[in-house]
Amino acid sequence: MGEHGTVIVGVDGTEESRAALRYALQDAARRSSRVRAVRAFEPPDNRPGQVGSPRPPTLEELTARLEAGAHAMVESVSADPGTGTVPVDVVAIPGFPAKVLVHQTRDADLLVLGHRGRGGLASAVLGSVGLACVRHATCPVTIVR
Repeated sequence: MGEHGTVIVGVDGTEESRAALRYALQDAARRSSRVRAVRAFEPPDNRPGQVGSPRPPTLEELTARLEAGAHAMVESVSADPGTGTVPVDVVAIPGFPAKVLVHQTRDADLLVLGHRGRGGLASAVLGSVGLACVRHATCPVTIVR
């Protein structure tokens, strides 16, 4: 078990990740643990655009925007009945989502993911990120439908 009793949850703004966040909050409340909501994202391609095209966001701007979105999601889901009151840390981390989430499990008691994320096909039971996390995480993984 992690030294601080931490439940990691991957969030990406989808309904599936909202369900995972709800589950993580409920589970952490039962465990008297904390939650770390992780918004992992592939860094932007910062090659120069065409003349006259808008400047792409910097890594710092994108990180701040995605972290703010994750905070809003946490606030929204935390208001749902039965989620309990637990400390929640929110981070947005650039990198391949599966790699970022697996790295986060090094000090966690549990990793919670939605059954598929933004890149998932409608028929996919388990997305590629979920599959990689199930295979490589250093803690138990719960996939929420």
